[in-house]
Amino acid sequence: MTTNNSVLNSAGLNVQEPKTVKQALKLPHWVDAMKEELEALHNNNTWTLVPSPSPQTNIVGSKWVFKTKLHSDGSIDRFKARLVARGYSQVPGLDFDETFSPVLKPTTLRLVIALATTLSWPLRQLDVKNAFLHGKLKEEVYISQPPGFEDPIHPNYVCKLNKSIYSLKQAPRAWFDTFTIQLFQIGFYCSRAYSSLFILHRDQDIALLLLYVNDIVLIANSLQLLQEIISNLSSKFALKDLGSLNYFLGIEVNKFPGGIFLSQAKYAKDILCRASMLEASAIATPMAIKDATSLRDNELVNAQEYRKLVGALQYLTITRLDICHAVNKVCQFMQQPTLTHLRQVKRILRYIKGTMHHGLRFSSHSTLSLTGFCDADWAGCLSTRRSTTGYCVFLGANCISWSSKKQPTVARSTAEAEYRAFASTTAEVTWITYLLRDIGMSLPNPPQIFSDNISALHMSINPVFHARTKHIELDYHFVREKVALGTLVTRYIPSRDQVADPLTKPLPHAQFQVLKFKLGLVGSPTSSLRGSMKKQSIQEPNKETNNSKYEQSRSELNKETAAKEEGNYLS
Repeated sequence: MTTNNSVLNSAGLNVQEPKTVKQALKLPHWVDAMKEELEALHNNNTWTLVPSPSPQTNIVGSKWVFKTKLHSDGSIDRFKARLVARGYSQVPGLDFDETFSPVLKPTTLRLVIALATTLSWPLRQLDVKNAFLHGKLKEEVYISQPPGFEDPIHPNYVCKLNKSIYSLKQAPRAWFDTFTIQLFQIGFYCSRAYSSLFILHRDQDIALLLLYVNDIVLIANSLQLLQEIISNLSSKFALKDLGSLNYFLGIEVNKFPGGIFLSQAKYAKDILCRASMLEASAIATPMAIKDATSLRDNELVNAQEYRKLVGALQYLTITRLDICHAVNKVCQFMQQPTLTHLRQVKRILRYIKGTMHHGLRFSSHSTLSLTGFCDADWAGCLSTRRSTTGYCVFLGANCISWSSKKQPTVARSTAEAEYRAFASTTAEVTWITYLLRDIGMSLPNPPQIFSDNISALHMSINPVFHARTKHIELDYHFVREKVALGTLVTRYIPSRDQVADPLTKPLPHAQFQVLKFKLGLVGSPTSSLRGSMKKQSIQEPNKETNNSKYEQSRSELNKETAAKEEGNYLS
């Protein structure tokens, strides 16, 4: 039931989500939402009302879940009531067998958006209404009747499911199987590199479809093909065309002259509200170069609240790679967080307060070249002496993948730590190459990886360094194979230009801001309320550090600075 926000205010409806069915049945708008859900279930022939087969039959419970759906600006979209199964009461081998959920890797989403931006392809967003109800079950499953809506003639009957329902353990798999069968009939095929990416080639036309449960992102180089796919899917499923991609999984997608801007401003504000830090003073960097100490540093804090905040911050890193390393650090103390760790989390939140509307900019003036930057902070963890790997991967001028992760073993030297970072970056670049190959995109040149450590570059080329590298696991040496085959090029870059630096360690404010901008993190270019940010976005195209010129500077660096250093180790 979709309701206009102004009507809600004038009618004085209680928009708070009810905790129980009894509360919901007293509110007409929630009753209407429940009736709408039941009507959809009956129209879909989801179940058949039958007597309980036997006292030994496992009857799965059912319950109502209520959610107020919001637009990206915080206004109310609709009230949603969903009947779900109590999946925890299912019995393995009896009520369900194999399970699977079609999720979406953020890198894949950013890659598809970057391709659409660079190639000027239209981006569409689709939503399948009651998606899980389309999945066909292979097992016999019985659930109790919907609470508050029991059949007056047969109150003791149970519902034998003909199709899946939400919260059944096998429901995501049943829906995914049903949806993929329809996609295959249209002509799509599944990417071998990622199971939730589907590709369609038809003569000179191409379409890409990303599936996250029931949310769909669809791009194509032809509007005619796009409409044909939407019409075909609409004939089989209750499909809702949401138009151009603008708000997907909490990510705001805004077009501006010259590209697309991704942000999570609303989500960031929700985190600050949850932490009661919406009025906190802002700070310039997410991590302090040197933490202050106090006598209470080892005092334990509420672990449950700490995990909630850190878990929310993890999702924010989908568009905010500037906090990736800081979040990685605080994630390492989930079990027994102390006051020191909570102080670090609050510093991240204070930084977010001042950069709430910052996000990732994708430029349309880009190429399809693949470039990686890798770095490592040797023995950066003071407790375990393990190093931290940081990398970021660019498709042209657009950053599509990044990571900040503690290495699994202790490195005996800086070169070894950097070489392990090389291996992690190579694995990510190789996977993205496979994705592009599945899509049918050919790279103009072999991917390049930039490192500021000459010894690591030497190890990636020279197989003779046995004494120095014999203790390194064999799986890290696949970098050498890639370089020898010519499918990967390694280059030197000075430390001052290493854009992966913020993913390995805290940096001074000035250096952090320069590298942050080179990574594509800027203030919202579409905002008319934040004067300073708007001014910054207007001035940015004239700076020599913008993405297109930065890509050019990398090329010049490769020819000039890197050539001088390369002569020392390539010979």
